[in-house]
Amino acid sequence: MEIKEQLGEINPKALLADGLDKALVGMSSNYFHHKNTIAVYDIGKVISILMERDGMDRDGAREFFEFNIQGAYMGKNTPLFIDFK
Repeated sequence: MEIKEQLGEINPKALLADGLDKALVGMSSNYFHHKNTIAVYDIGKVISILMERDGMDRDGAREFFEFNIQGAYMGKNTPLFIDFK
């Protein structure tokens, strides 16, 4: 079963980042995060998608990601972004 399907069954209210399915790498849940299971994305993959899809250079994609995606808190179901450097 795909991550999106599993997440949908566990937490139908979990928010997903539009157009970034290829960067979805898992789920996370813990007591301190509102007891919710949320989507987890790989930042490196998100940056690569933005560069390819939107024609951004690496610095521009990173800036766009940090401000518009990572910085967009939309409540307790907001996705988590991890940098696997």
